[in-house]
Amino acid sequence: MKWTTKPLAEVAEFRLGKMLDEKKNKGEPLPYLANINVRWGEFDLDNLREMRFAHDEMNRYGLKYGDIVMCEGGEPGRCAIWKESVPGMMIQKALHRIRPHDGLDYRFLFYSLLHKGRIGSFVPLFTGSTIKHLPREKLAKVEIVFPRLDVQCHIADILSGYDDLIENNRRRMALLEESSRLLYREWFVHLRFPGHEHTRITDGVPEGWERKSLGDLCSEIRESVSPENLEPDTPYIGLEHMPRRSISLNDWGKVEEVTSSKNRFKTREILFGKIRPYFHKVGVAFVDGVASSDTIVIRPMNEKLHGLVLMAVSSDEFVAVTAQQMKEGSKMPRADWKQMQSYCVPLPPSGLLSTFDGVIQPIISQLNALTFANQKLRAARDLLLPRLMSGDFAV
Repeated sequence: MKWTTKPLAEVAEFRLGKMLDEKKNKGEPLPYLANINVRWGEFDLDNLREMRFAHDEMNRYGLKYGDIVMCEGGEPGRCAIWKESVPGMMIQKALHRIRPHDGLDYRFLFYSLLHKGRIGSFVPLFTGSTIKHLPREKLAKVEIVFPRLDVQCHIADILSGYDDLIENNRRRMALLEESSRLLYREWFVHLRFPGHEHTRITDGVPEGWERKSLGDLCSEIRESVSPENLEPDTPYIGLEHMPRRSISLNDWGKVEEVTSSKNRFKTREILFGKIRPYFHKVGVAFVDGVASSDTIVIRPMNEKLHGLVLMAVSSDEFVAVTAQQMKEGSKMPRADWKQMQSYCVPLPPSGLLSTFDGVIQPIISQLNALTFANQKLRAARDLLLPRLMSGDFAV
């Protein structure tokens, strides 16, 4: 079967989002996506910001189901399909909105762009020496190779089947994580723990509990390692791999991405992104590896404290206090462990602590299992991707 080759400009409509300018922008405040909200194949929709859009700008910068949103800068080419997760969503200038014409399945186009990103096809198109960009005029020339529509849909059905399973697992993980956050808030913020009805509270601490600083429960681990001393299969967790409002570090890169010294971490240690806008990214590691030097590696003093420390440092309350204490650096504000470790954590008696940890650890185990299930699904999809997108694999 012969496939057609055309430049993207001939098979899709695309445009950049709106420039953020508080003085000039007028109209209705609406949520918008920025570069940081777009991941490969998914969106990070926590902490969305708003911008004013006039009525005549709604169609120009608005999103509808099936649009492909692509990063123009940062990691140019990174993209995902918009499925109307949030109504009235708009885009900022750092993003391209790609809307395929009739005759081109939006899922097939996404997988074509994903494949190009995987094999580095966008790299020769980048401009900029430090911060890379994929300008509109360069994007317009990207060649899209595609079969007839029914074959496109068949290919997209196969690949999206894997992504649908991945998304289902993500939703399960989100529910598990939310249940752990709610339990922590109930016990350690609202102090409604088992037996609280018969426990006296003095100066915010229940009778039998202790007021501890975070530094009493865990420590910062500083073990720097240079690229030449890393094994080829060492996982690398950069700030871009750390999801917002998630305690699962379920994505990581390859060691060849590492070009400078990084922080070594071990399985079950906790990573805290310390540089704005990543300081609120916190997660427990499911593998040994290395992380960005802009992370703080946290190790509980013992296993019994693991669940409590993890939930404490990933809580909204801790993140808010840390944000207020951000140390102003030469480029960006940074969290400072010397200040972070003074944060007060109520420590329950051994029995209650064991009960709490007995709930949290099975959740962590389930998150671990779902993380590796998604890794296998991605690997299977990525194995099929080049074969299907090249037409070498019969469907």
